[in-house]
Amino acid sequence: MNPRTIHMLGTVLATLPLLTACSADEQGRFDPQNASPSPTCLQHQAQQPGTRYSGGQEADPTAVLEMMRFYTANGTKAYCDGKPPTAVDQRWTGLYTALGGDTAHVRRPSA
Repeated sequence: MNPRTIHMLGTVLATLPLLTACSADEQGRFDPQNASPSPTCLQHQAQQPGTRYSGGQEADPTAVLEMMRFYTANGTKAYCDGKPPTAVDQRWTGLYTALGGDTAHVRRPSA
């Protein structure tokens, strides 16, 4: 991510409307697969993006940047189970691109 994108990310976070149906107390968390900083394959996300990622001014910049970093480095890898992205996975990658992430860094669902 270049410096201009990082600056734009801050602007987007400040103005981004809530992208999910999560209530303010539901904090769907992104799983960055911490046990493997550079995984050979991806695990499916278990939770929809919560407000800490999509809550505009209420978002947590550290959590958002962690998610952005993960998809930038690993988003094109196949899922470990060989299946396509789930609807939940697609919500995360949609959020990634909505926040300025390059679509070339995320896996597209198979036709």
